[in-house]
Amino acid sequence: MTLIPLISALAAAPERAPASAGARYGYDPGARHRPIAAAIAIGLPAALVVAVALSPMVVEEAPHTIPLVGTLIELPKTPPPEPDPQPDVKAQPRTDTAADTPDTVFKLPSDNSNSVADGPVILDPPPLPPGPAVELDPPAPPKLVTAQIDPRYAGQFQPDYPPRQQRAGVEGSVVVRVLIGTDGRVKAVELVRADDPAFFEATKKRALAKWRFKPATRGGVAVESWRAMTVSFVIRDV
Repeated sequence: MTLIPLISALAAAPERAPASAGARYGYDPGARHRPIAAAIAIGLPAALVVAVALSPMVVEEAPHTIPLVGTLIELPKTPPPEPDPQPDVKAQPRTDTAADTPDTVFKLPSDNSNSVADGPVILDPPPLPPGPAVELDPPAPPKLVTAQIDPRYAGQFQPDYPPRQQRAGVEGSVVVRVLIGTDGRVKAVELVRADDPAFFEATKKRALAKWRFKPATRGGVAVESWRAMTVSFVIRDV
């Protein structure tokens, strides 16, 4: 129960006050209501302050949130649903109707200048029978030109006569094979036959030092080649 109804009841009750001296002799219509108005003007704010102070205060507590503790479980992804198979729709054959057929047919004038006259039929000639296979000859190898004695050095080919064989009057001959380089010089000497070993040694010494040739060529290019040479040793009377 609050104080507001109590204050209202007190304000409504009549207040008996002793008659003043002035009331005995005269009528004052507002004298009765002045104490009540003063009591209401002072008591009403005080009653409101007391009522607010004594009214219970309602304090709402904030809701407590309990943290959730657990294990995160990853759910497998659901594959998208397969599309529903659509029924095969076969194309209906088109039927010509009266609407597709033109009502009027225009006949184009014929132009004889563009006509093609029938002529004889030309057939492709039959294929020829296969002939004998033609074998191509391989290209001939370049021609080899053998080495020749250089005439500028022809007088230097005769070797010196071995002194011992000359005093003894021994005559004879020697056959050798010489390797002629691309520069015309003798690079090697091989014995084929000799009547006396001294004749071979004298010929070998002269060939390596003095013999000169025009080198052999193959296709115009100088190449090394072997050549056999025969040298005679004859004693001449002076």
